Amino acid sequence: MKWVLSLLLVFLFVGLAYAEDECISCHEKVTPGIVKQWKESKMSKHFSCDTCHGSSHKTMNDYEKAKIPTPETCKACHPTQYEQFMKGKHSLAWIAMNAMPMVTHQPTPIVGEGFKGCSGCHKIGIKPEEDLKKFKREYGTGSCDSCHTRHKFSKEEALDPRACQTCHMGFDHPQWEMWSTSKHGTIWQIEKDLPNGDPNRAPKCQTCHMPNGTHEVITAWGFLALRVPEDDKEWWNDRVTILQALGVLDENGKPTERFDVVKMGKVARLSKEEFEKIRSQYVAICEQCHSKDFVKQHFDSCDQIIREADRLLAEAIREVKSLYDEGILKKPEGWKYAPDLLQFYEAATPIEQELYMMFLEYRMRTFQGCFHANPDYMHWYGWAEMKRALTEIKTEAEKMRAEAKLAKMEKPVSEKVTKEIKTETQQKKGICGPTALIGLALLPLAYRFLRRK
Repeated sequence: MKWVLSLLLVFLFVGLAYAEDECISCHEKVTPGIVKQWKESKMSKHFSCDTCHGSSHKTMNDYEKAKIPTPETCKACHPTQYEQFMKGKHSLAWIAMNAMPMVTHQPTPIVGEGFKGCSGCHKIGIKPEEDLKKFKREYGTGSCDSCHTRHKFSKEEALDPRACQTCHMGFDHPQWEMWSTSKHGTIWQIEKDLPNGDPNRAPKCQTCHMPNGTHEVITAWGFLALRVPEDDKEWWNDRVTILQALGVLDENGKPTERFDVVKMGKVARLSKEEFEKIRSQYVAICEQCHSKDFVKQHFDSCDQIIREADRLLAEAIREVKSLYDEGILKKPEGWKYAPDLLQFYEAATPIEQELYMMFLEYRMRTFQGCFHANPDYMHWYGWAEMKRALTEIKTEAEKMRAEAKLAKMEKPVSEKVTKEIKTETQQKKGICGPTALIGLALLPLAYRFLRRK
């Protein structure tokens, strides 16, 4: 019996080796870079190509039969990491992107297959079956390879903070710039370059956001620094104003259909218990190097920064909302809420464009800069810009009101002049042709004369 089992194992390994040789010999000619990376990976020592890609693809002409791996594929060998990933916010990135109403106005490569814009980073999230069917070549079905890039699938690569910088940088989430220029990031880079340096002397992205290797990446405040409820009544009033401008609460403060998406995408913390549970995990990490008092002061200060940033943003929102209430701004066709911060750069007026910038760039930099211990980002790139934007929004609102008032005053005068000239023309029935044209030509002069009176 043993010899039969041994023989079967021999045939199995010979078959796998043959299949592997077939893949390698062909792809060394077609995609040699992929083969080189694969041979350098630890996985190549244990698996063949068909473990992840299946065995249906045999020739250059049937490449569409090759399976493209998904997180479910990785789950077979990494169940713990898979379960952790599914509990964290990275798995919800695709849902969060598609919850934004502005995506419906964008070309497919920006928010879908092509992955040149939002979808280029948000593809780390789990995608529903109907979205996967839209992908012509099935690229972007994976999530794990966002950090463990193919075909080396390196753990060491994913542990390096530079693996995070592609997505966590730029306009609304410059965490890489904040961390890398903070004292934490500076120490890490200096120690990394020293012959006997110790990069672990300072925290990197993974130290705080993936402690002990967990793949359950999530923060207490969430991406938009929103939580419900607040004990501070004044703060809560400002928060309600912000949530209404996000279309999450209606004018009566009741949850809308967007609230369900926020809940599903874990965009905000919806209970004190949930917030405190996550916050305590980060506090414990900081206390490994800092005193309890220092850590408490750090988080308390950042919470206060959010409170003050919310005050400025809420004031700006109310200013723009009043323009809608006064009829000066008109709700764009297809918009359910106005102002609508989640329309982003699709905002229809300059004042709403400034409000969007205040929300998605300046406020984000204000609180993110604080938590990432970067005083310059927090202050000059965030707080100072929020103050400037609020001033511009208030100034622009007053200008729009003045223009609307003037237009309202001018309309009756203009109508009166037109009516009088029309009546006079009708009375002088014998006068027509050139005389009537002269009368029309003098209309602007008559209008100005009446305005002076």
